[in-house]
Amino acid sequence: MSVLPVPSILDDIKEKGVRKAVYETLDRTTERVTAGMNLQDIREALRGDKPSRRPNPRLTPHADGFWLHMRPSYYHTAVTGLYPTFRLGWLSTFFFAFEIITGLFLMIFYTPSPDVAYNDMKNILGNVPLGQLMRDLHRLGAEGMVTVVALHMLRTFVTGSYKKPRQFTWLTGVVLLLVTLFLSFSGYLLPWDQLAFWAVTIGTSMAEAAPPEVVGTNVNLLLRGAPDIGAGGLLRFYLLHVFALPLITTIFLGVHYYKVVLHGHSLPPREEEVGKDTAKRVPMDRRTYYIPDVMSNELAWIGMWGFILVLLCLWFFHAPLENHADPQVTPLHTTAPWYFLWLQGMLKLGDKVIMGVVLPTVIFGFLFVLPYIDLTPSRRYAHRRIALSLGMLTCLALVILTYMGTPYYGVSTAANDEVAQELIPMEGVGEIRAIPFDELHANLTATESSNVIWTVEVDAWKNSTTPVDFDANVLARDPNAIVIREDNLDQLEELYKENYPELWKAIEEYHHLLFDEFSDSLPNATGYISISLTQSNLVRFYILMTWDVPQVDDEGEIVMNNDDEPKLLLNEEGNPIRAISGKQVYIHEESEWHAH
Repeated sequence: MSVLPVPSILDDIKEKGVRKAVYETLDRTTERVTAGMNLQDIREALRGDKPSRRPNPRLTPHADGFWLHMRPSYYHTAVTGLYPTFRLGWLSTFFFAFEIITGLFLMIFYTPSPDVAYNDMKNILGNVPLGQLMRDLHRLGAEGMVTVVALHMLRTFVTGSYKKPRQFTWLTGVVLLLVTLFLSFSGYLLPWDQLAFWAVTIGTSMAEAAPPEVVGTNVNLLLRGAPDIGAGGLLRFYLLHVFALPLITTIFLGVHYYKVVLHGHSLPPREEEVGKDTAKRVPMDRRTYYIPDVMSNELAWIGMWGFILVLLCLWFFHAPLENHADPQVTPLHTTAPWYFLWLQGMLKLGDKVIMGVVLPTVIFGFLFVLPYIDLTPSRRYAHRRIALSLGMLTCLALVILTYMGTPYYGVSTAANDEVAQELIPMEGVGEIRAIPFDELHANLTATESSNVIWTVEVDAWKNSTTPVDFDANVLARDPNAIVIREDNLDQLEELYKENYPELWKAIEEYHHLLFDEFSDSLPNATGYISISLTQSNLVRFYILMTWDVPQVDDEGEIVMNNDDEPKLLLNEEGNPIRAISGKQVYIHEESEWHAH
């Protein structure tokens, strides 16, 4: 008689003993979970032995299981090495899953509202266990996903794997590339800091340029939720980031994988005859089964890349979080995310509509139809010299346009503002904020010669009629200001390098900016640093620079004399006009910058 109303493990234990009954129960459970592989099959696979049962139980998970039904049961040995796929397709999927896992963690502690979003980010960084690590991993994973998807597409082009019969597979890949770009871009706004706000403002302004005007205006309103980005825009980007775009990605990723399994992984070009596709006809002696060889390889890749990402986030990478978003203050050198810099570079070349909307649409439209217009049958490199050359030129153009999209090209900013931005940036750390508080607190002395020069300069400013844009009298009250001249770097090194290494780095960088990088724009410059203790735990750090104003031509270029020196602007008495500019920052003893 059964112990329970239905047959149970207790009956098996009573009949067969504990050990055998438990083993058989685990064996049956394992076979159900894996859709066909029992404990013995798994043991053989892990050992690398051939399957002892027929038909091969390692194939049933692909036919009957859920998790592996979109993975090939076996591969051609030629595609199981690093070449030709470089595992980029698998890594793209890995990064997508990685982003979902880390994103779900962040969603728990985040509210998509301008009133609380920034505070939620601060809470994640400061109060949530492992919160900063999860945010860093999520941000780094997003950058990695964009990079890997783009490289995967480049690899597919180079090996000619987009050709018949894989045209539609390529098309879905282009869709996935676009969705990946917008996935990362939509997440840019969520921290609601200055970097996020203005980067997205630049991006959405491109959409506003779409012709005709009624279309651009309404697309802009649809994205922002209002003429300017606010609560509606943040909510829209949040829903795009966590729902709409991941859903689209999942759908097209499924279609993409299905088409890959349907047609097989394209072999290296040299492995096939011209015009023939033999990826699905794999001889028995050239087969490498997914279980265990390819699966173990993929698990190793997961472990390796997971370890690399964690290592990078622990020691080298931290997702930036700038000041709270402020629509009234535009940070210097605001740019779009790095993967859209090429688009920002094109905007510097011509009309916003043509360069920002029409031409990018044409480029991606060409990518969509590429397999349908490239009807040459050969995938071999020697037969595709023109296509590969055009591809290399396109990559070179993207690199150049990306550089052009940075502030280093086509952006005219006063040299003194550039110096101040390098040392005390509007957003970010910079050389000054990175100085430990102890060094600032201790450094309240200067050399006698420095004090003399300082006093003379300040007296000259007081008696000068040249307008200035900084209160020199504030610094005049500091008897211990550090004076930086072109010829006193060695003296400053003796004073500061040993006892104040981080402060010395800032002094050295200040000297480099004044007398190397911007020497033509700031001729005969002198730099000053004033450190004052306003409270026991608060330091005020001033930088100030003076220079002779150079002459500029109608195009804004500095006029040089015969000695290849800048020609100076003179006043009515024939003396060089002296300009002055400065910037200050307050540094608290417990400032978070010192942790970096």
